[in-house]
Amino acid sequence: MRPTIPAIEECEGSIHGPFSRRALLGTGAVAAAAGVPLVGRLFRLGDALGAPSKAQDAKILQLVLQLEYTQVAFYQEALKHAGLEGELRDFARATLAHERQHLAAVKSALGANAGAKPTFNFGQRTKSARAFTRSAIELEDIAVAGYNGQAANLTKATLASAAEIVSVEARHAAWVRAIAGQVAAPDPVDKPLTAKQVSAGLQAFGVST
Repeated sequence: MRPTIPAIEECEGSIHGPFSRRALLGTGAVAAAAGVPLVGRLFRLGDALGAPSKAQDAKILQLVLQLEYTQVAFYQEALKHAGLEGELRDFARATLAHERQHLAAVKSALGANAGAKPTFNFGQRTKSARAFTRSAIELEDIAVAGYNGQAANLTKATLASAAEIVSVEARHAAWVRAIAGQVAAPDPVDKPLTAKQVSAGLQAFGVST
C-alpha cells in the first residue's frame, strides 16, 4: 500500500497557517535581509550564526527558497522526460504538488525580496526512471538535512512553521526509498547540513544561482 502524504495547505494571507508572512518573519524581517546579495546570504550561513532573530529567519528563508525552486523544477522535468510509470509517477506527481505549495508559501513570506529563481541543468537525472529515483532520494535528503541544519538558528515561530514542511520532506524521502526497494529510514538519526553544504549539494545537483 502506498504511504499517504498529507497535503500542506497554501496559506497566503493567513496569519494562522504554515509559513504565513507574520508567523515566519514578523514585521521588518524581510527588509533586514533585502540589501545583501543572494549568494552572500547563502554562503554566510553556517553552523555558527547569531542568536535567532527575524532578520536571521529571512536569510535562512532565502536558502529554503532555492531548495523549493529546485524541487519543483526537478519533479516537473522528470514527469515530462523520465518516462515515469505506476507508483513512481504517483510519487512524483504528489511530491510536485506539495513542493509547489511549499514554494508558494516561502515566496509569499519573502514577498518582493524573494531571491531570483535559479537556473537548472539536471543532466541525466531526469532522463530515466532509474536516474530519477536515485536523484529524488538525494534531493529529498538534502532538503531534510538542510531544514534540520537551520532549526537551531530559527526563531520559535518560524521553526514551528518549518517543522510542518520538513516532516513532509522526510515522508517524501521515505516514500521514494520504499519504491526503490530500500529501507525507508536507514539511520536512527539524520545528520544536518550547514547552509554552505546545502548550497554545495544544490550546485552539484545542477543548480546555478
